[in-house]
Amino acid sequence: MTAPVTAAPVHPADEVLLGFARALRAAGVAVTADRERTYLEAVACVGLDHESGAYWAGRATLCASPADLERYDQVYAAWFGLDRATTARRRDASHTVAQAPLASGTGQVDAEPADDLRAVASAVEVLRHRDVASLSASERALLAGLFAQLRPRSPRRRAHRHTPASRGRVDARRTLRTQLRHLGEPGPISWRRRGTRARRVVLLVDVSGSMSGYADALLRLAHTYAATGLPVEVFTLGTRLTHVTRPLRQRDPERALVACGAVVADWSGGTRLAEGLRAFLVRWGRRGMARGAVVVVFSDGWEREAPEALGEQMRQLRRLAHRVVWVNPHRGKRGYQPVQQGIVAALPHVDDFIAGHSMAAFEELVEVVGRA
Repeated sequence: MTAPVTAAPVHPADEVLLGFARALRAAGVAVTADRERTYLEAVACVGLDHESGAYWAGRATLCASPADLERYDQVYAAWFGLDRATTARRRDASHTVAQAPLASGTGQVDAEPADDLRAVASAVEVLRHRDVASLSASERALLAGLFAQLRPRSPRRRAHRHTPASRGRVDARRTLRTQLRHLGEPGPISWRRRGTRARRVVLLVDVSGSMSGYADALLRLAHTYAATGLPVEVFTLGTRLTHVTRPLRQRDPERALVACGAVVADWSGGTRLAEGLRAFLVRWGRRGMARGAVVVVFSDGWEREAPEALGEQMRQLRRLAHRVVWVNPHRGKRGYQPVQQGIVAALPHVDDFIAGHSMAAFEELVEVVGRA
């Protein structure tokens, strides 16, 4: 990093770094103001004279998905004129894992040499395990059809009312009515037990810039829940809280997403998780929506405000809810560590911390919610 700063002495270091972040945004990477600030703080921590540290600080703070890494390297090399990006690409390539091809939908492939060991899987099976943020437009269209195969179900809770049963407690009233119908002659004993009812599920979907690669798939998953008629409520989180249950009730998923996008004003903006959770608790959660419910938070944990505020809101949410599930798209990636300040503050108040980056992860989430 010493080279670019000394090469342009008339410009302060902050201007050079901000210029790089804005060039990256112009190249198509969703660099928000929060990420710019975090980038400057990270570079200040590692030091401007630490070239490798500055490179990785930008890579960790400015990129939101694996699809951004290649563009980051290209812009970095063009802006600073260093070969660090080339070195990083060679390092990443050495860890690349071969994937099965998407060419066949039946699992049948052409004959291959005997010494060429390759995984054989159908296109759908491969797609189920792909990161949704790395999919092309055609693959996203194919993935959209897979959401119809999900069968979400509500978790059950014990009801206050009793229902007839083959065992349990004696139903004195029904037993007496049976004897009266038989003119006082003894009849069969009736039994009763407490029934069950569906437990409410609340979905809080982060649609900020850092989640832009996953927001479409997560809202399709939320539509799958909302369209089934289950007791489900859906909100989006960004710089504000938006209630989107009604738009997502539409049967057609494309119409539902268009209607949802019309009411969400902070799409791909900043992140204020603590403020969004506070608004949810004050307006809906404490009034009954979160009491005894299963609350699912879809977010990567990037928080603009102090992480202590997020921890406090999560603590209050945990006191109301039956179970809190945090779904992080990066959770399923190799090498991921929950070190973001928001995640560190929220995890003590979370019952389940699971991945949410692929269709296979969504299927696991459906099972976790169903048995909560």
